[in-house]
Amino acid sequence: MERALALPRLPPHDPGTPALSVVDMHTGGEPLRIVLAGCPEVVGPTLLAKRRYMRQHLDHLRRRLMFEPRGHRDMYGAVLVPSELPDAHLGVLFLHNEGYSSMCGHAVLALGRFALDFGLVPAPPAGAREARVNIHCPCGLVAAFVECEGGRSRGPVRFHSVPAFALATDLLVDVPGHGKMVVDIAYGGAFYAFVSAEKLGLDVCSAKTRDLVDAASAVTEAVKAQFKINHPESEDLSFLYGTILTDGKDTYSEEPTANICVFADEQVDRSPTGSGVTARIALQYHKGLLELNQTRAFKSSATGSVFMGKAVREAKCGDFKAVIVEVSGQAHYTGTASFIVEDDDPLKDGFLLM
Repeated sequence: MERALALPRLPPHDPGTPALSVVDMHTGGEPLRIVLAGCPEVVGPTLLAKRRYMRQHLDHLRRRLMFEPRGHRDMYGAVLVPSELPDAHLGVLFLHNEGYSSMCGHAVLALGRFALDFGLVPAPPAGAREARVNIHCPCGLVAAFVECEGGRSRGPVRFHSVPAFALATDLLVDVPGHGKMVVDIAYGGAFYAFVSAEKLGLDVCSAKTRDLVDAASAVTEAVKAQFKINHPESEDLSFLYGTILTDGKDTYSEEPTANICVFADEQVDRSPTGSGVTARIALQYHKGLLELNQTRAFKSSATGSVFMGKAVREAKCGDFKAVIVEVSGQAHYTGTASFIVEDDDPLKDGFLLM
């Protein structure tokens, strides 16, 4: 019988650098690495100030967790921080290959389960079938509703978004290599450009991922160069996060409509994209293609995973007519890890291959 190898709790490492302990999850195939311990205090009076502080002073931790050899180009992360909002159970900073996003729906769905299971919110009353988790994201307060049994999470999670709205419709953009095309821009906690993949000569469900990434990136860069993004309430939110290529099926149907989201530095979302679904529903509602409380299914063309979404009520964001959108999906745990640093490792802060 082979003898099991007895390992120390942690390998030899730099004693001056705390180990980073994480819980890994995924929602519809899109990863989420949640930092449990080892991150220094993130300083700032507001969540957006904390986001700026982490970018300026702690960005090496993002690179260590997201980049190779501990992560990969499409890894996604979350650092939990205190919130200044009295109604929030927790605040969160989102990490990706380029920096720090303002909203992440797949992460909210996973964090709802995590917050309940790890005791970050009060235990629900006996017999309760759902627990509410108020999560302060950089874009604002988002309410997650977690199916539960015996005080633990089970089944899907749903969340109610910040006010989502159409920023620009039928915007004519000159995309190098593709010519002039009509693009829509909408906000679901982050701004996205939307275009049917067919306009770029691609089938969103069968084209090679590399071809979809190249096309979406061309649209993103064209929009950034030719259109100024402004959020009515915060300059910190005034940027285009990425482009979502769709199957063009925006008119309501009981059949799922497919899309793929390419965001940050050509990062590909494996899920249907929670904030993207939010923005896409706001866009469809704005165009009169969707009614309040009319549920649609949104499918990731990358993995086939599905989120459900609907506009639940009208709202305002500055002068924009907006909607609060409900998105639901299933998150799963995949494991835990402790990451360390050896002080003589020249690649200790990570790297990415092109």
